[in-house]
Amino acid sequence: MKITLNGEPRDVPSGTTVRALVEREGLGSGPVAVERNGEVVRRRDHESTVVVEDDAIEIVHFVGGG
Repeated sequence: MKITLNGEPRDVPSGTTVRALVEREGLGSGPVAVERNGEVVRRRDHESTVVVEDDAIEIVHFVGGG
């Protein structure tokens, strides 16, 4: 199915969860913020939130440094 991820069109399998999408992008080990169609998805809901056709997902990961 087609979604938009960080402004880019992507194809993902049906039934993909937000958590699976974060891991697929290689961001599963650090802190991330996820927005789905303009609304924040709480971290505790990442595993239960299923991405659907035409969703617009934004994933922001935090990088420390100085």
